[in-house]
Order: sequence, then structure tokens, then C-alpha cells
Amino acid sequence: MSGVDGVITGEDGNSRCWWCVSDAEYIRYHDEEWGRPVVEDRLLFEKICLEGFQAGLSWLTILRKRNAFRKGFAKFQIKKVAKFGQADIERLVVDAGIVRHRGKIESTINNANRALELIDEFGSLAKYFWQYEPAHSQVIRTQGDIVPQIEESKAMSKDLKKRGWSFVGPTTCYAFMQSMGMVNDHLQECDRWSEIEDLRTVFKRP
Repeated sequence: MSGVDGVITGEDGNSRCWWCVSDAEYIRYHDEEWGRPVVEDRLLFEKICLEGFQAGLSWLTILRKRNAFRKGFAKFQIKKVAKFGQADIERLVVDAGIVRHRGKIESTINNANRALELIDEFGSLAKYFWQYEPAHSQVIRTQGDIVPQIEESKAMSKDLKKRGWSFVGPTTCYAFMQSMGMVNDHLQECDRWSEIEDLRTVFKRP
């Protein structure tokens, strides 16, 4: 492998962001998911919940447990998760397939109820979240250009917390924005950068 400024060219000839090349599942996530625009409410809810679980851990840890999370949390169907009770919490706390953090489990159930409130108010989670898309996205040319949060993620975090959400700090919100395609933080020399730019150009905002 060879690389420059955070971009790694693999044996397959593809250039990728440095952070994904250690694991085949990570590579697939980088190539096929990360940064692609998302508007489906269920998937948006899943993404922001998993980013909350990731706090203090590596994303690869969460990625490897994602199927177990989906099984444990009813595929992140918002209405179903909102109805989870104490028995579900106790079931999940002993589920070795997920991150067994009681506070984060309880937060996911709370946030499902808060998500339903947003859907009632805005019509969809997508309409709410996409209002925070930056007017001008920064082009990431080197690894050092990446920041942990931006003003829009701070604003999103502040408003979500005001609405009763938890585990949605500004860094978590920015990771969510990166994941769901609100910003394109692939490095410019990564093969996926131009693909994501093209998708964002034709993408119809909610």
C-alpha cells in the first residue's frame, strides 16, 4: 500500500481515506455507505443512535455489532423502540452482542419518543435534520483538515438537547452529519470523494 496526506492506495488500486483500510468490513462501509445522502427516517434514527453508542469507542466496534443492535432494537423502527419498557432495557443490558451501557440503551428509547415528536412537528426526521446542512461544505484535502465539530453540528446538538434528546453532543452530531451525507468528508484524493459530490449535486433535499 502507498499513501499521501491520509489517502491510502490499496492493492486493488483504489484510493481510500486512511481510517478504513485496516478491516474489510470497514472498507465496505467506507466505499458503499459513508457520506451517501440519506433521507429515510428509520435509517437516520439508526445512524444517530449508533453514533451515540460509539461515544468513547471506535466506530469499527459499533460496525461489527450493528446487526446485533438492529436485532435488539427492532431494526430501529422508531415507533417500536418508543414502546420499549423496563423488560426491554434489562434484556438489552445483558445482550453481549451490543454495547451494554444502560444509559445509552435508555437514551435510545427516550430518543425514539423525541423522534416521534419531531416527525409530528416537521413531517419527517429528514426535514428536521437536513435543515442543518452547511451552506458551504469544506473540502477535506488532508487528514489534518478534518474537524470534530462545526457550527451547524453545535446548533443541531443544542436544539436536540433542548427537545429532550440525549447522547447527542456536537461531536456526535457531526459524526452523524458525515455518515448521512450532509457533508462530504472523504478526502479529496479518495476515489469516493467525487462520487459523493456527484450524488450530493443531484440529491433532492427534503
